[in-house]
Amino acid sequence: MAVGQAPDFEDTLRLAERGVAAAQFNLGVMYDNGRGVPEDNAEAVKWYRLAADQGDADAQYNLGTMYETGEGVPVNDAEAVKWYRLAADQGDADAQFNLGVMYEVGKGVPEDEAEAAKWYHLAADQGNAIAQFNLGVIYNNGEGVPRNYVTAYVWFNIAAASGQEVAINARSRVEQQMTRSQIFEAQQLSTEIFERIQQRNQ
Repeated sequence: MAVGQAPDFEDTLRLAERGVAAAQFNLGVMYDNGRGVPEDNAEAVKWYRLAADQGDADAQYNLGTMYETGEGVPVNDAEAVKWYRLAADQGDADAQFNLGVMYEVGKGVPEDEAEAAKWYHLAADQGNAIAQFNLGVIYNNGEGVPRNYVTAYVWFNIAAASGQEVAINARSRVEQQMTRSQIFEAQQLSTEIFERIQQRNQ
C-alpha cells in the first residue's frame, strides 16, 4: 500500500503539471489507490518517478515497491534497490528496512549480511519493529556481525515492546544462553534504547 494522503484531484493535477514534487507524489498515490480516479498503476509510476527524480523520499520508496512487486512496471529488483537506497539515504525507515531485506536475501544486489545488518540497524533505531526483530536474529546467529547474545536480547526485547510477539519467544531462547549479569545489562540497554526511540518519534 502506498504511503501518503492526497487532496482534490483537479488541484493536485494542476500543481503536479507545474512540477510541484509533493503534488506529483500525491497524484501517484491517487492513481495507485484509485482515490478520486480509476486505479492505474502505470500512471502512478509516472507521477512517482517525476517526484522521485526531484528527491521526494516517499515517492522514491513507493517507486521502489512498484519495481519490487511489478505494479505498473515489470519486476526489476535492481531498480527497486536503486530507489529504496535513495529514500533510505534520506532517512526513510521503511526503505532502510526493505534495503536490509534485499541485502539479506541477495535480491537485486549481491547477498551481503553486513550490509543487511547496517540497514536493519538504521531502521530499528527509528522504531521499525520488524527490523528490530531481524537485528536480534542477526546478532543471535552472528550473521554479518559478531555473535552477541546481549545485543540480540536487547533487540528482541525492544521488538517485543514494539508489538512483535514472535520476539517474546526469541528473547526467552537467547536468555538461556546468558548469565544473570548479561541479562541485567541487556535489560538496562533495552530500556535506554527504547526510550530514546520513543522520544525521537514523538
